Amino acid sequence: MTDAAAGPGAVTRGSVVRVGAATAVSALCGYAVLYLAARDLEPAGFSIFGVFWGAFGLASGAAFGLLQETTREVRQAVSGDDAGPRTLPVRVAIGVGIVAAVVIAASSPLWAGHVFADARLLSVILLAAGLAGFCLHTTLLGLLAGLDRWSEYGALMVADALLRVAVAAGSFLLGWGLGGYLWATVAGSIGWLLMLAASPVTRAAARLSTPGGTVTFLRGAGHSIAAAGASAVLVMGFPVLLKATSGDLGAAGGVVILAVTLTRAPLLVPLTAMQGNLIAHFVDQRAHRLRALITPAAFVVALGVVGVALAAAFGPWLLREGFGDDYVADGALLGWLTAAAVAIALLTLTGAAAVAAALHRAYAVGWMSATVASALLLALPLDLEVRTVVALLCGPLLGIAVHLAALARIPTA
Repeated sequence: MTDAAAGPGAVTRGSVVRVGAATAVSALCGYAVLYLAARDLEPAGFSIFGVFWGAFGLASGAAFGLLQETTREVRQAVSGDDAGPRTLPVRVAIGVGIVAAVVIAASSPLWAGHVFADARLLSVILLAAGLAGFCLHTTLLGLLAGLDRWSEYGALMVADALLRVAVAAGSFLLGWGLGGYLWATVAGSIGWLLMLAASPVTRAAARLSTPGGTVTFLRGAGHSIAAAGASAVLVMGFPVLLKATSGDLGAAGGVVILAVTLTRAPLLVPLTAMQGNLIAHFVDQRAHRLRALITPAAFVVALGVVGVALAAAFGPWLLREGFGDDYVADGALLGWLTAAAVAIALLTLTGAAAVAAALHRAYAVGWMSATVASALLLALPLDLEVRTVVALLCGPLLGIAVHLAALARIPTA
């Protein structure tokens, strides 16, 4: 059976399995990159790498707004909700990518010195070029998700992950140092080129037009990009926010960044990867918007409870044995950070439901409220570890409330 065999608009168990398998590979590759960097760089060096990893995560996370809007537009067109394709999402993505790269390069003298402690020029160049490529990557993912082409969707995810780990492994084996891991961070941004070359289905998807004009598409994508950017601050760009509110992070910051990254990855990597599935599911279930949240939210909470227990019990040992004696964190910290990851995962779910309902403003306000709240909480006069937990655990609750209130106000279809 093909990906679309169940008919337009159907999010099948097979699609979830395909994307789930690709997510597992991507997660393992992500862990491998972090492992190699932590082993190769001392905590202070890993802190520098972690900030760039977070900076690219922040920028590429914002680009996921293109995935969300493209998926929604394609899904509604396939479902028969609209007609008259007039916009090429890939063409829009090229323009957005070029503009984003120029803005990063032109504005870098204002912020690069405050964010990148070393290799600043290389970091800015890679960040700009990597983001331009990732705009195409996420738009292509959105097209494939909207068309139920989950095998190709998963293959594009895996291409991204494998390119990253391949460059990281080369850096580890050949001793390229910090610069090699910076290259590894953005290496996956050319994965879409490989897919276009290898897959006729992907090439056909790239030529697809969606209903509505370019301005309409950009308006919806703009809200999604703004909100995705705010979400990326908490999900991937948190090291940047932490440095901005803490100054020199040093070795302690490297440990906290690694702990935050490792405790959230089991939940947030799959959820981020499955944005296409989630939005398609919520579009299909638009007659029962809030009810459609119950099952995925219950699954996330149940998985989170298990994760908190495991992180508290075994996390310190795994951190020390896996990454070296310099990386020390107690079980309470790792357990609380895992609980914070559950809160952000629930915010991700409610955000996907808001996007599916075309509540772009509420989606953006929810994520921005959570981000601002977390940033303010990071400014509290507390120890680095304590304020990190407080910010990541409490900030998302405000965003969840905003999303749920907006979803509750709209009438069912």
